[in-house]
Amino acid sequence: MTRLHKRLAGAALAMLTATAAIADYPERPIKMVIPYGAGGATDISARSIAEPLGDAVGKPIVMANVTGAGGATGSVAVQNAKGDGYTMLFARVGSHSVNPAMKATLPYTLNDFRFVTVYEINPVACAVTPASGITSMDELIAKVNEGGVAYSSSGVGSLLHLAAVMVLNEFGVENPLDQATHIPQKGGGAAATAVLNGTVTFICTNSSALSSFVANGQLVPLMVTTADPVEGFDAPSAASLGKPALEQLVGWTGIAGPDDLSDDVAAKWGEWMGDATADDTFRSTMEGRGSVIQLMSPEEANVFIEGQYNTFRKLVDDLGMRIEG
Repeated sequence: MTRLHKRLAGAALAMLTATAAIADYPERPIKMVIPYGAGGATDISARSIAEPLGDAVGKPIVMANVTGAGGATGSVAVQNAKGDGYTMLFARVGSHSVNPAMKATLPYTLNDFRFVTVYEINPVACAVTPASGITSMDELIAKVNEGGVAYSSSGVGSLLHLAAVMVLNEFGVENPLDQATHIPQKGGGAAATAVLNGTVTFICTNSSALSSFVANGQLVPLMVTTADPVEGFDAPSAASLGKPALEQLVGWTGIAGPDDLSDDVAAKWGEWMGDATADDTFRSTMEGRGSVIQLMSPEEANVFIEGQYNTFRKLVDDLGMRIEG
């Protein structure tokens, strides 16, 4: 056999081996990185879909909370992993829409990941306490324009921070960064508590984070950022209030791998997620928290995330919110 023939034979063998490996994928448990802490919206979504996803995959799904830096630490762990489909990420609006728009020194870009789907949409809801006496967005905006109004968030540069500013900006508040006081908290739970105890006037956050407070009457929703009403939230939609631009302001959960994830592996994830998101228990659990289950193809997911990023980045640049350090 000549040297050329040996090279061709070796290349063919390598292709056959790779094809066989993909056909056998997965041969071992798949590690799923959750880049946020236990009990948060990402963790709840991930653990709610874990059982039906594991059934679809046919191998154990190992959940790992890798926290820090607003979702960046877990995201980098997947960015640096092999693109063989054995280390995947529960990507989130904060880690892959807000952070890239807000933070100049983020150690990754959207191009460092391959999204296989977005499967859950969390409308953003703005809410106050009944004791505030505020019953509509018009009343809230009027109070903001009078001065002395504060809002809470889960931290500087978080979705909650950006959400409140974007809402105020869309409703015509001039200089929203100065007109309302931002009081960041240590996490989404603490941000909601700040509204409940009167530290701040309002919050704009994922509907899933507010659903229990709304259900028991502790918080009053004033608006949801969707074209249609949200189950369990007796509040007008952004579209009905004439603010369709706010439909970009939603939370979401998706699944991504490193940028060199193969087409075949990505296709398998599409099949698995189709089965997992059809599970009745998963759907009822998430819809009961105000989520909308909407399975996107990789192409749809990338268009959606890119559009959201561009919207957020323009707002950040226009208002000078970019975090340089």
